[in-house]
Amino acid sequence: MAVSVGCERVVKTFGEVRAVDDVTLAVEPGELFFLLGPSGCGKTTLLRCIAGFCEPDAGVLRIGGADITRVPPHRRGTGMVFQSYALWPHLTVWQNVAFGLELRRRPREEIRRRVGEALERVRMADRARQRPNQLSGGQQQRVALARALVIEPTCLLLDEPLSNLDAKLRLEMRAEIRRICKQAGLTALYVTHDQKEALSIADRVAVLRAGRVEQCGAPQEVYRRPANRFVAGFIGETNVLDGTLAAVDAGRARVRTAWGELISAAPLPPGLAAGGAVAVSIRPEAIRIGTEPAGMPNAFDASLHHTVYLGEMAQHEVQRADGAGAPALKAFELRPRVVARDDRSHRTRIWVDPDDVVLVSA
Repeated sequence: MAVSVGCERVVKTFGEVRAVDDVTLAVEPGELFFLLGPSGCGKTTLLRCIAGFCEPDAGVLRIGGADITRVPPHRRGTGMVFQSYALWPHLTVWQNVAFGLELRRRPREEIRRRVGEALERVRMADRARQRPNQLSGGQQQRVALARALVIEPTCLLLDEPLSNLDAKLRLEMRAEIRRICKQAGLTALYVTHDQKEALSIADRVAVLRAGRVEQCGAPQEVYRRPANRFVAGFIGETNVLDGTLAAVDAGRARVRTAWGELISAAPLPPGLAAGGAVAVSIRPEAIRIGTEPAGMPNAFDASLHHTVYLGEMAQHEVQRADGAGAPALKAFELRPRVVARDDRSHRTRIWVDPDDVVLVSA
């Protein structure tokens, strides 16, 4: 049965480094929850605290509502999938998966049944007699998953499990991991620095920086409505313009920037008043190229430079047509009609829907 996982004001330090800094999180039963952030932000340390491999200096950890802060790892009911897979090279696939059950002295018939079910779940039953060095990276990852699942954990913990795979295998295994977790009805905590990985399969995401949670929410919420400048820049690509809040009228904010006045229909950051400094985040795919609809605000004369043509999409550098000192913007154009090469530019109009002009704290 799926269980909740909770962290209440958890702190973990290594010398003078505060790796986890007063983190509070609540993971719902059956949720696929991602800890996302750059290297060194504390996400793996937090996962290891939940697993029991690190003891926090302060705070409380809960699984299923029970305090497990001082409970030994083997009594927490968690299964761990490591970045390195950590498979025994001298054991077969079957023996690797059965290892945890044998340590728990389960009956032979139960081991046979549960190992068979776990290998079927990850689609590796036909490889049971092979050893890890006879498997591809993706197959080894499936075996590591089966080994974690076979002990029937209440919570599955995954530490960057796809980082050693090539791009194609990563795409395949993303969907597989979500399918397996949902099919097993598991609560899962997944550590990664890969934004696409988190956005594509998570139910919710917590973005960490320097040991602290910067924002927590559904992938679409975190991407479209970043809480601050760091989250906006870390989750995907974005254009950030410094500006000044001129006024707020009927739920719409007017912001003065180097590109001109921008109208935003997105929610205002808390504590922001007219005349205050603000940053504007605009995703490259939100910048439309061509003549704007009648009455559309946020429209400018522009020129396209330094295009990277990718077939289905072109990545443009956009500059103000008058050559004023405004910073260049990135714009992604699906099914591109015009490709501007480095030695020439193309004059056009660009426009942005007010709902895609997101204000964040400066």
